[in-house]
Amino acid sequence: MNWRRAAWASLAAAPVVTLLAWGMTRDPNEIHSPLPGREAPAFALRVFAPGEPPLARTVGDTLTLGRMRGKIVVLNFWASWCLECRVEHRDLSTVARQMTDKPVQFIGVLYNDVASAGLDWIQGMSGQAYPGVLDPGARTAIDYGLYGVPETFVIDGKGRVAYKHTGAIPAELLTLKIDSLIAAGSAAPALTGPVVP
Repeated sequence: MNWRRAAWASLAAAPVVTLLAWGMTRDPNEIHSPLPGREAPAFALRVFAPGEPPLARTVGDTLTLGRMRGKIVVLNFWASWCLECRVEHRDLSTVARQMTDKPVQFIGVLYNDVASAGLDWIQGMSGQAYPGVLDPGARTAIDYGLYGVPETFVIDGKGRVAYKHTGAIPAELLTLKIDSLIAAGSAAPALTGPVVP
């Protein structure tokens, strides 16, 4: 009767083996998001780190997605305790500086952290080209379905999420995504005059 036990054990193990085999075909770094292609959740976030001219904003100003309509918005979620955020920081600032003459707005959203730690981190990283904002209660992070940091969302000029990147985003990839949106006409031409928050 051992063959019956072996047959039942094989039948019981088959679904588990099938599930494990299917799992081995999945990329563990790929986290699907329902946002790309959809309207980006609105936000109103207060600046705590001004950034550097010409991208600087006044501390205390509120940045809202609605007032950036026509621009490509690069929304990067980061934290001072995040090791991988250190990896991408220089690339983000470099690309932001290279895009100053284009209709692009970079924003760094401090996630589950305090402003003083964020400011110390920015200073320790030799500055940040673009403004940093606070997200009290992580409400914006929740609206964007954040899994962790770093995560970057690229929002087109019409206010739709064009791309989401989980983990440190390389400069080349970010530049490619922004340039492709500009080429597709999903951003207004750069305007002269003062920057509106």
